[in-house]
Amino acid sequence: MTRIVDIAGSLRSGSYNAALLREAAALVPKGCEIAAVSIAGIPLYDQDLLNRDGVPTAVLELREALAAADGLLLVTPEYNNSLPGVLKNAVDWASRPPAEIPQVFGDLPVAMVGAGGMSGTRFAQTAWLPVFRTLGMRPWSARMLFLDRAWERFDDDGRLRHGEDRERLTRLVGEFVAHCRGLPRARVG
Repeated sequence: MTRIVDIAGSLRSGSYNAALLREAAALVPKGCEIAAVSIAGIPLYDQDLLNRDGVPTAVLELREALAAADGLLLVTPEYNNSLPGVLKNAVDWASRPPAEIPQVFGDLPVAMVGAGGMSGTRFAQTAWLPVFRTLGMRPWSARMLFLDRAWERFDDDGRLRHGEDRERLTRLVGEFVAHCRGLPRARVG
C-alpha cells in the first residue's frame, strides 16, 4: 500500500486549496492510501516555546505522518507571489530538531498543486524548491498544476467545475503515485 500525505497550506474554511486537496484525495488509484494532515493548531515557531514545552502535539502528528509517507502532495496557496507563511511555519516546526530531518523529510518525494489568483500558484511552487532541497526532499515536477482564478474553477460545493481541470489533477495524482511506487523513498534507519 502506497501512503501519500496531503497537506493544504491554508487555514480558511472555504479555502480553494483545501477543496483542491479533497478533489485530489478522491482521485487516488487503487492500492494507495491518502492521509490529509491538518496544520491547524500549530503555533508560530518559537524556540523558547520549544525549550519550555517541547514539540506541540500537532507537530508530532505532522512529523510522524511525514516520516511514514511514501510521498507528499503539497497543496499550496500563494500569497504576495510567494509561499504561505502558515505552511512554511509548519514545515519549520517539523524540521526540529535538525538531527531528525533525514528521518522526517529525507528522500521524500513531493508534488505540488495549488489554486490561486491571476497567476495560479506558480511563484509559490517555485519558492518551495530551495526549502525542499535544504530538507533533502525529492521534488517531482513531471506534471504541474497551478489553477489561476480559483474563484471561477470551483462550484459552491468546492468541486472543480471543469472536466479539464479534474482530468489534469487525475493525471498528476496517478503519475505521482506511480513515481512513488517506481522509485521508492530511501529510508534512513
